[in-house]
Amino acid sequence: MRNGLERIARAAAARPVVVLLAVVALACGGGALALGLQPSADTDTLASRSSDAGGATAAFHRDFGDDAILVLIRERVADLVLTADLGRTIQLEGCLGGNVPADARPYGGDSSPCAELAKLKPARVVYGPGTFLNEATRSVADAFMQELTSAQERSRAASAAAIRAAKRQGKSAAEQQRAGEAASRVAAQQASAALLRLAVDTGIKGLPQIDNRAFISQIVFDPARGADVPKSRFAYLFPSADSALIQVRLRDDLTPQERRRAISLVREAVAMRMFRSARGGTYTVSGVPVVVEDLADSLTSEIALLLVAAVAAMALVLLLVFRARLRLLPLAIALAATGLTFGAMRLAGVELTMASIAVLPVLIGLAVDYAIQFQSRVEEEREAGAEGAEAVGRAARAGAPTIATAGLATATGFLVLLFSPVPMVRGFGVLLVVGIALAFACALTAGSAALALGTRGRGGAGAGGPGGADASGERGRAAGRVARALAAAAAVPARALRSSAAGARDILASAGRAIVSVAPLRALGRGAARVASPRAVLGASLRRPGRILAVAFTLAAVGWAVETQTDVVSDVTKLVPADMPALADLTTLQDATRSSGEIDVVVRGDDVARPEVVAWMTDYQARVLRRLGYDARDGCADARICPAFSLPDLFSGTRTDSKEAIDGLLDAVPPYFASAVLTSDRDAATLAFGIRLMPLDEQQQVVDILRDELNPPKGVRAELAGLPVVTAQANAELSSAGRRLLLLLTGLVAVAAVLFAVYRRADRAFVPLVPIALATGWSALVLFLTRVPLNPMSATLGALVIAISTEFSVLLSERFRQERADGHDVATALARTYRSTGRAVLASGVTAIAGFGVLALSDIRMLRDFGIVTVVDLVVSLIGVLVVLPSVLVLAERGVFARLAQRLPLRRRGRRAPRPDVPAA
Repeated sequence: MRNGLERIARAAAARPVVVLLAVVALACGGGALALGLQPSADTDTLASRSSDAGGATAAFHRDFGDDAILVLIRERVADLVLTADLGRTIQLEGCLGGNVPADARPYGGDSSPCAELAKLKPARVVYGPGTFLNEATRSVADAFMQELTSAQERSRAASAAAIRAAKRQGKSAAEQQRAGEAASRVAAQQASAALLRLAVDTGIKGLPQIDNRAFISQIVFDPARGADVPKSRFAYLFPSADSALIQVRLRDDLTPQERRRAISLVREAVAMRMFRSARGGTYTVSGVPVVVEDLADSLTSEIALLLVAAVAAMALVLLLVFRARLRLLPLAIALAATGLTFGAMRLAGVELTMASIAVLPVLIGLAVDYAIQFQSRVEEEREAGAEGAEAVGRAARAGAPTIATAGLATATGFLVLLFSPVPMVRGFGVLLVVGIALAFACALTAGSAALALGTRGRGGAGAGGPGGADASGERGRAAGRVARALAAAAAVPARALRSSAAGARDILASAGRAIVSVAPLRALGRGAARVASPRAVLGASLRRPGRILAVAFTLAAVGWAVETQTDVVSDVTKLVPADMPALADLTTLQDATRSSGEIDVVVRGDDVARPEVVAWMTDYQARVLRRLGYDARDGCADARICPAFSLPDLFSGTRTDSKEAIDGLLDAVPPYFASAVLTSDRDAATLAFGIRLMPLDEQQQVVDILRDELNPPKGVRAELAGLPVVTAQANAELSSAGRRLLLLLTGLVAVAAVLFAVYRRADRAFVPLVPIALATGWSALVLFLTRVPLNPMSATLGALVIAISTEFSVLLSERFRQERADGHDVATALARTYRSTGRAVLASGVTAIAGFGVLALSDIRMLRDFGIVTVVDLVVSLIGVLVVLPSVLVLAERGVFARLAQRLPLRRRGRRAPRPDVPAA
């Protein structure tokens, strides 16, 4: 490995202009591709389709459509359904459903939102008060017409039979006619009596017409609750006496662009003048798709903010703490790696999520770290007398294997995130692994080329050996051109800041405040001062290493013990931007309807429209509503769930004790309306419940109650679906102390395996692992004491700490071994390690802290808290490793860990261990 990395670095240093131009071209191409990344906050980012909840939700969407866009109508129901506003509502629902009126011109004309909705047809089904009352009126009118037609047919049949009977009796034609008329009158009287009984039984007054106020009132209102109070079984249409709800259930096969356009068109349609209420009613568009798309839109602006803030913060930190030539070179390399990573993300067809946005500052911080470490090695070689490509080659030989090992171990720590139950967190880990590989490659290639150019013409042997001092002509001019190009590239962020809208100074000030405001960073400032002059720490490590390690272990053990007590933020409203309009609309929706989401119980079988299945669904619905506090007399005011449109609602007030009765009723129900709760082949039906906004742990309790009550008939299966089920399940898994402990142990084992595979010695792999393991406890303790909450991203705390601590520990421990291999005693080796690599680690650590810290600028609470948690991890890990590692190294020199390693089944017998300063290939 060592020779291979050295050859790569020397090859890049030998052709610096070509290498730099190639890397810049690839990075710019990747950045251009990244501009086309599509943001996504879909439910698939929260739960995998392979999980129970995710799979059930995906199947539900295929059968019944995607989550519904909800249009809340804030208007007194009596004014809405008993005036001309009902006609406007019917037209609005037709527009949202993409239906073209009988005159073949869309509402509002050919360029209206209704016309585009008619072309796109994004809705699988639309149902609301207009559709319901229109279909109900039509169905009742059709039933009456069928009864009248049947009566007429019976009357004609009775008249014909009487005429035939009179003719057989030999009566005259006049007598036959009179007999027929008499039979017809009797049949008509019987039909009239039957229609009268039907009217009495149903309570229908007047003709079943949409503009018949008496007829509409009888359908909608419940006299027992009040003259203008809707019937409780219509809660999904009329949540209260002052509100109504239109549901637009989207097709599940819409592309992200089509879904985004459909939401925009719905908003434009409800704002059209022709649908404006004459009674002062207002519309609010909300629902899961609306909130998800608004959150996705905010991701686009977030990535621009975080990029500018990260570049500005890191440039400032590098200028302050990195004492080397080309101070901004690490940042330029990091930007190149970032462009390549996000460009590869676009080529792979991956969408932009909240987690992948968090990769941006994290990756920039790690890439800057690798570049600083490599550049510091080159500076050491330059101070030793080497120049140009020779300095780069020596630095690559001495330091690149260690940096590569640290990067490999860090990547392994992030790979453990693949065990997370949240898909976007798994994607976060994979993207960081790819980014780490590209960051190291950029540091080794573009970094070598730039550093070779940067040291030419400064005296010494030069890049090309003996002839290097004479390379002043064309070579010097080329170096000048490339140096100016690099300077121009480094100045791009500054120009972007100057030209950005009224915000450069504000962004920098905000970044500064965010970084300074984090309490652990102030501690870092005090700790860093001590590390910069490490005599006290190193002296204590030489004198009392066991005592220092005992104290460190005790603090870590306390942290492990209290880690399960750290709060996990589970309220969805606290994880998204507080000022997001869709969140305010969702709150308005809940205030009016007492629910903001929907849980669906999907019932599947050969025929779910059988009497026993319908009876079970009706009983199940009543049981869970009663158990969760719903009372039809009080509505949804104090209940955790409310009834929503379900299959039993189609049979309300009718007989369902026979298959014939059910089939007859389903045949009478408009297929368009029935398709919202029953598939065409009747192999799946749905029970729906509205659920209020609540913390996810309380939401999980509701889900558990719904699941506990599931006892479907034989041959029928039932499962829960919907976003509330998905998010509650993901939160329960993330909040599990056992899962977090397993993730931590898996990360430690994975890093240990990588270090052992590289070094081929258990004691050598064990030494850097000690402070890594202890850092997980220290971070947990600090988070517990500072009460910084966790969320679905930062709940993977252990894996993050392991990944972050690994690099610091590996770099320092390997530099110490190299110093010992050069013949220095323990004290001198420690001092030289902390004067060289220690300072580089401190500079890269502070730079990485700045990168993670810019997440605190995010309006998205999940990202902001993740940034704060990660900064705490990084600060604690940096200080802890710098302070504790010397004691571990001293104990290792005394053979403590070697004796321990001899007891482990990891040593490979019969193979001579490599020298301490030479990593195995």
